[in-house]
Amino acid sequence: MSLKKVNKKGPKSFSRAKKTETARASGPPLAALIKSLSSEDDGVRVNARHSLVAMGKAAVAPLAEALKDGNNLLKWEAAKALGDIGTPEAGPILVKALEDEQFDVRWLAAVGLIGMNIKGLKPLLHALMEQIDSVFLREGAHHVIHDLTKGELRKYLAPVLAALENVEPAAGCPRAAFHALEMLEKDKKILDTWNHSS
Repeated sequence: MSLKKVNKKGPKSFSRAKKTETARASGPPLAALIKSLSSEDDGVRVNARHSLVAMGKAAVAPLAEALKDGNNLLKWEAAKALGDIGTPEAGPILVKALEDEQFDVRWLAAVGLIGMNIKGLKPLLHALMEQIDSVFLREGAHHVIHDLTKGELRKYLAPVLAALENVEPAAGCPRAAFHALEMLEKDKKILDTWNHSS
């Protein structure tokens, strides 16, 4: 065998070995981790969730799909993982999860949005402008906005909270959400946060 052939073969073998090593280091494939979220074994679920959270943005779309599943354990873990990931891509998915039929999933979605703070506000305010008839959405939005008004966002969100607490929230909430969004977009610091996270 010539030296040329050995040299040709060498890098290919090295490349294959490197790919195998990378696959081992990255752990179980994403689909397997998602499936593990529905395990009856608490430890398996928690480990899978932690691995998915560590993947960050790459895990958001599969977790969004998992939220559409009928398995309550899977949906609970997916909502928890999305909240822990907390990237802007998770925001609209968590807002949608505020309307889930399962209370625990709605609660975790709200907790996730509270944790995201300003990064989760834009999709939430848009939802209040467009889907105000949803009782679950209003309840979840109230949970989120009530918590966020305790901080520096109070001046923007207090009117939205008041509208949500009104006897007829559908009457004033979309307008309050629109004005809050308008004011938030005029705040350079907040706008910079939104622009850098999108």
